[in-house]
Amino acid sequence: MAPALIEPMQSASLLSVDSLPGFKNKTWQKKENLRSHNYYVPGRTVVESHDFNEHEELCPSFPNIHWQPLTEVAYRDRGLQGDPQFSNLLASATDVFDYNPKIGTEIHGVNLAKLTDAQKDDLARLISTRGVVFFRNQTDMDIDSQRKLGAYFGKLHKHATTAIPRRPGLEDVHVVYTDGKSKDQRAVFSPTFLWHSDVTYELQPPSYTSLKLLTGPPRGGGGDTLWASQYAAYDLLSAPMQRYLEGLSALHSAQMQADGSIAAGRPVRRDPIVTKHPLIRTHPVTGWKSLFFNPGFVTGIVGIPQAESDAVIRYLNEIIATTQEIHVRYQWQKNDVAFWDNRVCNHSASYGFAPHQRHAVRVACQAERPIFDPAGRSQEEDLNALSSLPKVDKDGTRQSNYND
Repeated sequence: MAPALIEPMQSASLLSVDSLPGFKNKTWQKKENLRSHNYYVPGRTVVESHDFNEHEELCPSFPNIHWQPLTEVAYRDRGLQGDPQFSNLLASATDVFDYNPKIGTEIHGVNLAKLTDAQKDDLARLISTRGVVFFRNQTDMDIDSQRKLGAYFGKLHKHATTAIPRRPGLEDVHVVYTDGKSKDQRAVFSPTFLWHSDVTYELQPPSYTSLKLLTGPPRGGGGDTLWASQYAAYDLLSAPMQRYLEGLSALHSAQMQADGSIAAGRPVRRDPIVTKHPLIRTHPVTGWKSLFFNPGFVTGIVGIPQAESDAVIRYLNEIIATTQEIHVRYQWQKNDVAFWDNRVCNHSASYGFAPHQRHAVRVACQAERPIFDPAGRSQEEDLNALSSLPKVDKDGTRQSNYND
């Protein structure tokens, strides 16, 4: 988070802005006036008071408990039963739109707390297809209904190191919490490293994952989340590079997360593991191939020299972090829910929202062990066929002129 961006309050209802260029002798006298364009100050937004926390039971805790290693569980993807036209889910929708052709869809008018099983199956299929789906103002979805919906898709995952709610019995809920007293973390992690898919070091990394924002910065206050499509990342690769990576596996390690928890004086609830997964996987619902790689947990590529592994990792990091067409960025509002598929998405938080509080709860279910099926297809080729577009020319030696 950024350093504090607000001066000390002179009184409960008065904030001086004399120190800002161009605002000498002007004051904000009422909190509601801060929302008026007449009192606009560049780069500043209203800081909500949290003296009373309505979500106290969902605040972070780090109980000193220890769990046994995870064992393999049966998994059948509910998206396989979903309607390819998503007719059940969208029957009550008042609006639906994509953020871009490759990733991200927003749906209005659907209440996640009251879905039928048929609608849940459609939701799984849509998330599998679009990577991440956003739902605004889901006030009916409390933590119990969020867990119930997550458990419909599979066994809920319990995180070994991160915060869990104070309320007993919610050990399968991950708490995201930052406030004005939290340390500025920007110098600790590179922007590339922040991109990750959740707990890919597990034997069965998650599929359908929901995050609900309980409290957060107001519009313009920061705290956005970004997602990157690993379907689209795979499609960016040349055919020779695709074939090369299809024969390789990567090591995903939990050790760094465990070391960070120990350094902070917090318990590690399950011993860290290192797991080998294929670099390219095939999705059981869409049949599309995707990259299965993330800067946060991959430590090396098996079976090739270290220098070659490092070069491939740098290249894949660059694709994920810098290719704008595979990204979607979401500006949160209170009670919004994002639902994504960790098998085919990386995501990254963004800093710079101090001194606002940001409090969210995440639920994720375990999926199948990643597999590669050489008969899998390409998302880009399927989408291009729908629009009668020609095959993409990936020859980078062609002469061209950048235009925007």
